[in-house]
Amino acid sequence: MRAELRRRLIDAFRWTDPGPESTHLVSDVSGWWRDPAILAGIGPALAEPYRAAPPTVVLAPEVAGVLVGPLVATALGAGFVPAHKDLGERRIAEPTTWARTGADYRGRRLTLGVRDRHLGPGDRVLVVDDWVASGAQLRALYEVVAARGATALGAACLVAACPPEMATELRLDSLLSAADLPS
Repeated sequence: MRAELRRRLIDAFRWTDPGPESTHLVSDVSGWWRDPAILAGIGPALAEPYRAAPPTVVLAPEVAGVLVGPLVATALGAGFVPAHKDLGERRIAEPTTWARTGADYRGRRLTLGVRDRHLGPGDRVLVVDDWVASGAQLRALYEVVAARGATALGAACLVAACPPEMATELRLDSLLSAADLPS
């Protein structure tokens, strides 16, 4: 099942050129969301390593993580919690635990937050995202999990573009590496 899903993910992936003002190509994963077989396979494939000792909750950062996370949570029979990005233009009007990321692949530092009522002691948390480049968001979410007294089981993503030693440190399971994608 994973092999067929991997093939479909690779076939549906594209790099796009955003124009002369950009210094790099941008990943276009829109084909992943269009293909019903990919949608049906993502949750079970990312959930597979965690079935024996499933999480109580899947945690994922906005924006694309909010697409992937519920698919994995459903496959595991777990709840889903989004991590919000505080970009300065909005605030959450209830107690929220925040953590600041290190620099991401663009050199940005983000602030990620989880509503306190959605994560607490006793929760076993699987962190999920679509693409992990620097690992900065995963590290920040692990900080939030620890601050709330929960336990991070590890992380799962569709594409790991980070160095293998970072993937090991983050306990990251991925369906693809960046090297698997067409150039």
